[in-house]
Amino acid sequence: MKLSKQFMVRLTMSVALVLAAAVALPARAAQIDTDARSAIPHDVQQLIVVDYRSMENSPTAMNLKARLLPPQLKDLETALSHSGMNVGDDVEVLAFAAYRTGTGNGDNVDVVGVAQGQFEVADIVGAFTKKKVKPMMIRNNRLWPMGSSGMLVTFLNPTTMLFGSKDALKPALDARDGLAPSFLTNNDMVNAMGQVDSQPLWSVMDQQGTQYMMRSLLGQASQLSNFDTLKKRLESSSYTMNFNNGVNFTLNVNTSDTFTAATMSSLLNAAAMFEKASGTAVEKQAIDSTTINSTASVLTVTFTTSDNQFESLLQSPLFADVVR
Repeated sequence: MKLSKQFMVRLTMSVALVLAAAVALPARAAQIDTDARSAIPHDVQQLIVVDYRSMENSPTAMNLKARLLPPQLKDLETALSHSGMNVGDDVEVLAFAAYRTGTGNGDNVDVVGVAQGQFEVADIVGAFTKKKVKPMMIRNNRLWPMGSSGMLVTFLNPTTMLFGSKDALKPALDARDGLAPSFLTNNDMVNAMGQVDSQPLWSVMDQQGTQYMMRSLLGQASQLSNFDTLKKRLESSSYTMNFNNGVNFTLNVNTSDTFTAATMSSLLNAAAMFEKASGTAVEKQAIDSTTINSTASVLTVTFTTSDNQFESLLQSPLFADVVR
């Protein structure tokens, strides 16, 4: 069976596309405070956090953002602006948490967004009131509609706000108000976060998130091995990305044993060599800039290239196919 022609861009970008919120930034830590963490439900499948304020300092980051930012998030920026915010100045850190709802077959996932910064809450609420916009109430929490985006926003304090659909915000506010377990009680994810949150863009994924990401990353290559058996041995993962000196992407996948990590490494390397044999010059260059190996039970993928080389990759048909 022919491997996916999209292999290399999946390898370097699909983990960010799982949540469809990838924004690459210059080197500054993106951290979320305790109040924000308390508003994220316990059963987090993936958490991605970006340093939103400093992204305008990198033309390459802005180019990547323009190509990857989905319509919903573009609508968010517009809605925030209509709410009286200067998004570029007011928002410092932007986070998205995909969490399982625990209903049906367990595959249902909602997404809640967190924005941190310095918000003039009284002025923003005053603008809503002036327009005769009425909030929806969940206990003592006021949820304001964000224009025609269908999303709601609520302010936890002058530096933290939540946004998302009503269905997504309800469990988040339950967690924050102490009516349900929060991210703060998820020790595995909190510990994983502590290993990556010094980076400007980072993400942590639980076992289910890691399995989904790896299947998406491999594409058709997942059908060439007994992936359904291997995936049970994938425990968690994290990735970081920064544009400090060119483009630097690192993905770490924690597995249950050395054999699984080595097997996944071999599978990814074989797929990469297949693509290199039939790829374009840009694709071959991307493969040459990627290192795949394993140490003990950890699979590691790194991608390092210059800004100019990465710009060429963004212009390639391969990239266009992936983000279409």
